[in-house]
Amino acid sequence: SLSAGLDLPGRFLFATLTLMTLIAILVFIEEAVYIYRKIPSSKRSIIIWINAAAPVISTTSCIGMWVPRSTMFTDFTAGIFFAIVIHKFLMMMIKECGGQKVLLRRFENGHFTITTGPCCCCCLCLPRVPITRQTLFWLKLGTFQFAVFRPVLIFLSIVLWTNGNYVLYNLSPKGPALWISCFIGALTLFALWAVGIMFRKVRILLKCKNIIPKFALYQFIVILNHLQTTIINIFATQKIIPCAPPLSSTARGSYIAQQLLIMEMFLITVISRVVYRRKYHDLEPLECGAEEPGDKNQTP
Repeated sequence: SLSAGLDLPGRFLFATLTLMTLIAILVFIEEAVYIYRKIPSSKRSIIIWINAAAPVISTTSCIGMWVPRSTMFTDFTAGIFFAIVIHKFLMMMIKECGGQKVLLRRFENGHFTITTGPCCCCCLCLPRVPITRQTLFWLKLGTFQFAVFRPVLIFLSIVLWTNGNYVLYNLSPKGPALWISCFIGALTLFALWAVGIMFRKVRILLKCKNIIPKFALYQFIVILNHLQTTIINIFATQKIIPCAPPLSSTARGSYIAQQLLIMEMFLITVISRVVYRRKYHDLEPLECGAEEPGDKNQTP
């Protein structure tokens, strides 16, 4: 195995990263117990799911680091879990506003600004959309489709991989990897767009709930788990990351991505414990609901 061929610095690095993963798991367990005892049952499971994102990614990366042949399965497991977390984050923002009915009452005559990233940040000509039960349904559907279709596409990828038809780093138009990756990328953009639209609307109202640091942590996980890993894999595929026998360029790129994720997710787990454990003030009464400067026509 690879661990048997490591020198002393390599073993120390593996041991340190494994210890960081174990600490992250313990921190999450302690935080989950606190949330279970202190948070109302309506928001308990959602917040636990969101807090579990970083420890789960750290754990799958650690397993992939020790067992190189499991990398595809660990990456897919982390991808499926985080697809669910994106939907949970949107639902958490709605819950923090008091639920869907209260949110609709707070923003009775308000509008969603859909010119936001990552899809339409440059399309300034797009109209603002009224906040109704139907628009909330479409936003929830935007994240829910990702939580449903990404596991299906990942399952299809594993089936093709076991049959020898799916090669992760083969991005030729004739192979299925390119088309499955593009479809997953499109679904990801729509899901992130829905979360961005909701956050832009409620960030002022939920400032007392520390929603901005929570959203920043969520964005860091998205960037590190998706963008950073993709860039490293592209560098490895193009041989920019040199091989180091017995590791090929792609295998070495995978190791670098996993080791970086373990350290980054450890820090995010610790910071999340601080952010989600603070005592928050209650929202203002409905008569004083916060609105964006552009919505002047809200009923007082």
